[in-house]
Order: sequence, then C-alpha cells, then structure tokens
Amino acid sequence: MNKKDEKVAQPRGGSLLENEGEGSKSAARRYADSTQEFIQSGKVDEAAHEASEALDGAEGEELRRAEQEGKSRAVGGATKK
Repeated sequence: MNKKDEKVAQPRGGSLLENEGEGSKSAARRYADSTQEFIQSGKVDEAAHEASEALDGAEGEELRRAEQEGKSRAVGGATKK
C-alpha cells in the first residue's frame, strides 16, 4: 500500500482537521477578516484613544515592559526607539 492509498482517520463529526504547516492560511484569513471588520466598525479612533490613555496612566510602565518582552521574543530581537 502506498501513501496515496492510506486512509486518514477522521474525528467524530466527519470533519478532517488538516495541519496547514507553518503559516496557517486559515488563521491568517480569520485574522484579516476580523481586522477588516473592526476597521469597518468605526471603533479604531476610540480604541487608539483608550490605548494612549492606558500608556499615560498607572498601567503604562507595565504595558511598556510587556511590549519590550514581546519584542525580545520576536524574530530579529528587540528594537529600541
């Protein structure tokens, strides 16, 4: 029996969950769709204002630390402003 002839077990419900490998196209599509939906909702300016207030407020230092930690784990390492 060759690879083409092998059957793949399907989970209950009959749908086959496929591994898309590195760079999930379906996840990228969901992200893009959600982002576009948020933009069209008209809430971008409100969210940006709230983020600015958070950075200037009591949680600002914690947010900046979290940003630096995230950047340090990103490909290419942390960037400094």
